Amino acid sequence: MSHLERIKKMMTGEIPGAPVAQVLGFKVVEAEEGRVVIEIEASERLHNPMGTLHGGILGDIADAAMGLSFISTLAEDELFTTVELKLNFLKPIFESKLRAEGQIIKKGGTIGLLECHIYDEKKSLVAHSTSTCIVLKGNSNHKRERKV
Repeated sequence: MSHLERIKKMMTGEIPGAPVAQVLGFKVVEAEEGRVVIEIEASERLHNPMGTLHGGILGDIADAAMGLSFISTLAEDELFTTVELKLNFLKPIFESKLRAEGQIIKKGGTIGLLECHIYDEKKSLVAHSTSTCIVLKGNSNHKRERKV
């Protein structure tokens, strides 16, 4: 099964999402090669001590949307890791359904440049993120191996 097929099965609930998606409550709502959209209900349970959405949550959904966008283009024996992530916070969020739209800007043989726009339910831009990902060789479990 290709990475894109696996993402689409996560989207339909045929297979579980990543553990972090289950903990935070985000889900894939759109997926095509090189582009993935994630949604999350931002509520008080995800607030920081100042009473707004914790910035790390925006980082998590941006990283997930961009990472899934990147892996959707990889061969079955390839994995990846994020090597750089930049996130601009543009407005505070209290409660809203957020939409993280990740897509590839440029992909070479080893390195990919991606971006993510995060919008609130009024379609107002909340954050913008970019990341650099690198291709890794995978294994039959589609997971990275620990090196001790």
